[in-house]
Amino acid sequence: MNWKDVTPKQWLKLGLWSVLYIAWVVWLGNYWWLLGLPIIFDLIITKKVKWLFWKKEYKEGEKHNVWLDWLDAIIFAVVVVTFINVFFFQAFKIPSSSMESTLYTGDHLFVSKLTYGPRVPQTPLTIPFTHNVAFGHESYSTLIQNDYRRLKGLRSVERGDIVVFGFPNGDTVLTKAPAEDYHAWVRTSGREYTIERLGPVIVRPADKKDHYVKRCVAVAGDTLVVKDGLVWVNGQQQEVWPGVQLTYRVTTSGGQINARILDELGLNLKELSFDARIPAYPWMPLTEAQLEKVKALKNVVDVTPNLDVFPTPGQDLEIFPFTGKTRWTRDYFGPLWIPRKGATVTLDAETLPLYERIIRDYEHNSLECTPEGILVNGEAVTSYTFKQDYYFMMGDNRHNSLDSRYWGFVPEDHIVGSPAIIWLSTDSSRKFPKSIRWKRFLKLV
Repeated sequence: MNWKDVTPKQWLKLGLWSVLYIAWVVWLGNYWWLLGLPIIFDLIITKKVKWLFWKKEYKEGEKHNVWLDWLDAIIFAVVVVTFINVFFFQAFKIPSSSMESTLYTGDHLFVSKLTYGPRVPQTPLTIPFTHNVAFGHESYSTLIQNDYRRLKGLRSVERGDIVVFGFPNGDTVLTKAPAEDYHAWVRTSGREYTIERLGPVIVRPADKKDHYVKRCVAVAGDTLVVKDGLVWVNGQQQEVWPGVQLTYRVTTSGGQINARILDELGLNLKELSFDARIPAYPWMPLTEAQLEKVKALKNVVDVTPNLDVFPTPGQDLEIFPFTGKTRWTRDYFGPLWIPRKGATVTLDAETLPLYERIIRDYEHNSLECTPEGILVNGEAVTSYTFKQDYYFMMGDNRHNSLDSRYWGFVPEDHIVGSPAIIWLSTDSSRKFPKSIRWKRFLKLV
């Protein structure tokens, strides 16, 4: 080639893309990727190798091949969107009402991975644009498995953050009931019965667990207590965010509350039922602001919070750590210390139920209880030092949320990102176009 033919615009383009590429390699922390610089140089300057082998170079006036043009567009989209999904943003849809009235069922979000730092893919062989399932089957292969590694983010998880994370109990999935909690079924019905009725089971890698979204109410090193349904951290009552709601028994003077009024209050009418025999709404989820407005209604005579106190039938096997000895319920929970990386706890019959899942499943040790004591990796121990930070997550819809009160801690390596913006919100109970919640369009979270 003749170097005199290279234009200043090409050199400028080379410099810009090289700087961006080197910055990405430094962020990634794997300097083998610097071998990609010669490819960038050839793409922009020398053009000796046809790297985009599928792309046809058309002569002036030549008719375009539609199929090749579509192929080029599809490959470009797959590469660019996959890169953005891995390192920057990922689309996510709110599947349930556990975060109402903060996030609604049908909200479509972009989740920022830059906030806490993106995880380098542990299971890279995945069908593009899928997470763990495509056409009813697993959409990934475990042929290649990388160790967990997180790139530098803007900050760490803080109390009050709304966080998207991998469902801790999603490591084992029941094929006939993938939305069910396998571990909860085993506790209540036994392993053999559970697998026989809802199996077989699928064991998923950490980065292929279903995504959940909750609010972080306690971070590593905190001590958490729930009293009267409200959260206290390190002895201080936590801020009650505007979207946090509890359920109440709302007794009326005889008839139902006008549905239009309930809709204007922002209540999910599908979750409400009226019992004319009482007469009352036995379970009405209300935020603090909604509570005051409901109390002021003329046909409302009494509003009482629904708070579970011990013993509540069935909760011995539902509430973490599932022993019943703690006497905890969803509304009276703790005190519970949240594990911190590098901290050491005493291991005995009382503390082991709190941390055995961490030791065995999240930090990958063998764990046995023998007459001689507790064995970790075959050695008798009386204490354990944690290898990573943990968090306690709760849904803002406190009485309709499967959260840390039911399955314990969320490991740091399960954190995906933070919701950034709602780009679309739809209400499945309404017909189009009324189903679109226009007020939530492009709303920052």
